Order: sequence, then C-alpha cells, then structure tokens
Amino acid sequence: MKKIILTSLIAIILSSNVSAGTDGENSLSKNPKPVKDCFEKLNRGTFALNQGLDKAIFKPVAKGYRTLPSQVRGGTSNVLVNLSSLITIPNNILQGEFKTAGVNTGRFIINTTVGILGIFNVAKKMGFSKYEKEDYGQTLGVWGVGAGCYLVLPVLGPSTIRDTAGSFINVLGGDPYYNISTHGNNEYLDKSDYMLTKALTAVDFRSKTVDSFDNLEKNSMDFYASVKSLYLQNRQRKIRNKNPTIEVIYEGDWEEIVSQ
Repeated sequence: MKKIILTSLIAIILSSNVSAGTDGENSLSKNPKPVKDCFEKLNRGTFALNQGLDKAIFKPVAKGYRTLPSQVRGGTSNVLVNLSSLITIPNNILQGEFKTAGVNTGRFIINTTVGILGIFNVAKKMGFSKYEKEDYGQTLGVWGVGAGCYLVLPVLGPSTIRDTAGSFINVLGGDPYYNISTHGNNEYLDKSDYMLTKALTAVDFRSKTVDSFDNLEKNSMDFYASVKSLYLQNRQRKIRNKNPTIEVIYEGDWEEIVSQ
C-alpha cells in the first residue's frame, strides 16, 4: 500500500511540473520564475495558527531549553546533525555527488564512533569540509521538478508542493532513521524514537532562532511575506549548492535564520 501511495504521489508531483513551468523552479536557470502562492488565503490562516502555537508552546519550551548548560545543548545539536546524515548521504548519491557522499559517510562514521554517537564533532576538528544538509525535496529540484505552489503546513511551516512530496517520499519510502544498528543487531528504531529526534530538532532550532524571529517579525511590514521569501530563496540556493546568504529550512522544519 505504501508503494502505491508513494508512486501516486510522485506521479502527481511530476505532472504538476508541467504547470509549474509557469510558476515554479522547474529548472536550474539563473532567473527562475517566482513560485505562485496559489493558496494564499489558506496559507495565511495556517501561518497564523502556527504563530499561535509557537507563542503558546514552542517558544516557551525553547526558552526553557536555552537555560540548559551550553555543553548539553551543543552535544544535543551535534547528535541531531549527525543523524541527519542518514538523509543527506542517500540524497548526495541521488544527485550524483558521490565524492560528497563519501565525505559525509566518513564524517558520520567518525562522529558516531569516536564522537560518541555524534555528541562531539570530531570530524570537524579533523578538518572535514563544512556539512551541508540535503533532502528529497532538493533532489527533486536538482532533477528538474518544479516547486509548484507555495504551501504553509500546520506545525511544520513553509514548504512547496515539491518539498512536501519530498517529505512524504522520506516517510513512505522508509525513513533512514529506522535503519540504525543498535547493540550490534540490525534492529529498527522505534517510531517514538524517531518522533523524539524530530521534536528535539524543532526545539533545538527554535532555541537558536528566538531572537532572529522576533527581530524579523518586528521589522517586517508583512511577516508572512518575509518568511515566504526567505524560505523560497534558501531552497533555490540549496538546490544550486550556492554559498548561503541565510540558513533557513530543512525538510519542512526551520533550522536557523542567520545573516552571514
């Protein structure tokens, strides 16, 4: 059943590329046409809902998380980044970046073993190149699939039809997080463990961006439009593998907003 749903979803996203040719980033041209906000009214409503949830739940939790010792927060962040390699590496391969896949595999092995599950970023101290996350949405973009319309997802935030499809491919196709060997046995991580990593990633990200988001909201005439612009610019930058002007999204979850 999963394969049927996955195949259908891919067919939909690929067929949407025909219409996306007039509104999305269906190629890696230097001047991609702007992505249409086809569902703006609904998107703004979802955006308002997310803001309410953020102010009531996520922001207070993130502020509490910031009170933990920096060593704890740093180690947690390192572990989460290390785990994300299990999504990045197969996407490196799918994009034909075999050398980068090899480097990231080496980084993952070193940090998982010598770095104790990634708590310590030993690979960085050894001079490994800067780590860049990849996901299935980016891979679809590299393959020429258009972004389609802009979407705002409940809780997850900014996305596009293409990036949402990429997230579903990750989940329905068997998330790499499950394929981790534990205690020397080929066991699967329990779904609750996977969800815990996602929740921790969100909290870790939000704790790093409390001030940035506050400043962005304060200085924006239209906060919704500013967030949308940042997301779409960042996704195009990631697909082209350009040097970042800002760091924003990964797999539907806000990572960080940092002006370089």
